[in-house]
Amino acid sequence: MDRYAVIGNPIAHSKSPRIHAAFAAQTGQQLVYEALLAPLDGFAAAVAEFRHAGGRGLNVTVPFKLEAHSLADRLSPRAEAAGAVNTLAFDGDGIFGDNTDGAGLVRDIRHNLNYPIEGRRVLLLGAGGAARGVVLPLLGEAPVALTIANRTVTRAEELVERFGPQAGAATLDACGFAALVGRDFDLVINATAASLSDQAPDLPPGLYAPDALAYDMMYGRGDTPFMRAARRDGAARTADGLGMLVEQAAESFRLWRGVRPDTAPVLEALRAEIMAA
Repeated sequence: MDRYAVIGNPIAHSKSPRIHAAFAAQTGQQLVYEALLAPLDGFAAAVAEFRHAGGRGLNVTVPFKLEAHSLADRLSPRAEAAGAVNTLAFDGDGIFGDNTDGAGLVRDIRHNLNYPIEGRRVLLLGAGGAARGVVLPLLGEAPVALTIANRTVTRAEELVERFGPQAGAATLDACGFAALVGRDFDLVINATAASLSDQAPDLPPGLYAPDALAYDMMYGRGDTPFMRAARRDGAARTADGLGMLVEQAAESFRLWRGVRPDTAPVLEALRAEIMAA
């Protein structure tokens, strides 16, 4: 059977094998999907070995997304814009690199949470790889404004400069967290790593407009620290990133197999599994 895998370091925690096994069963695709631990200094060699053994594609996670971008022979427009790759496909023309993170985020917000982004004021917290991968897809949803806020302002300004030509009619600006005082937003997305340390970004109060959604790219058994802080500050709705995880996986699956699975039952089962753990 065709072989696929998720590659990273660490990797044992990954839910991708569970997700793709469910996609394969649902769509009748015959494939094997595993988790592959690569040495921190041996990503390219691990990819080459997997490909030589007949592997058809890889999902790429921390800390190899930038290396995967460099390794690819061809890039999708969204991977080129993001400067990072989370999906590799191997074919007769070499290695194709894509980035499905932003598409997964947008679909989760629009489809699963039924929250249109068009015409909204969006705040993106963070300016690292997670943020960079979602700026272009967010701009593609035609928000009225997208503000990128980061502790180190220069990194946010770099993203504004990078994506300014693709902003369209949207206002695209950068600032530090303290400069958010007195501003409010319809959609606030946490792309920082604060939740990994069981913390929330240090944000001023009053960020949330009426009916605002606070979205954390991280996920866990319950609310993340960011979600709890957002609710205390008046966010009408909160969501974690589990839906983004499933939706970006579905984008990868479609790239590899030519069919997009129904994500709803997979997301529901995964959520129940996490809550029962």
